[in-house]
Amino acid sequence: MMKEKLFTTREVSPVLGISEKDVIGLANKNIIPHFKVAGEFLRFKKEDILKVESAIKKKYNIPEKKERSLEQVKEFIYFNDFYLVSAMIIVVLLWIIFRDLAISV
Repeated sequence: MMKEKLFTTREVSPVLGISEKDVIGLANKNIIPHFKVAGEFLRFKKEDILKVESAIKKKYNIPEKKERSLEQVKEFIYFNDFYLVSAMIIVVLLWIIFRDLAISV
């Protein structure tokens, strides 16, 4: 018999589209069904989260995921701009090196 995986506040947060702090607050108000592991750590069942998801998204006025796709790309670029620019510089330098090697051979 397989054990059901319980979700952490960090895993529930993106599903509901709210911050971890809000997830904790809603759990403490018993709006989101939850369990406490070791009397301290919150855990959630997947089916419980899916039951309250639409109500919470309506309460917090969270848009559907399709509408956020462009926003997610912008956030990805914003938070990873250093790595993206670094990768582009490396690609350009490698292209220059291999181009010069091909010309000299």
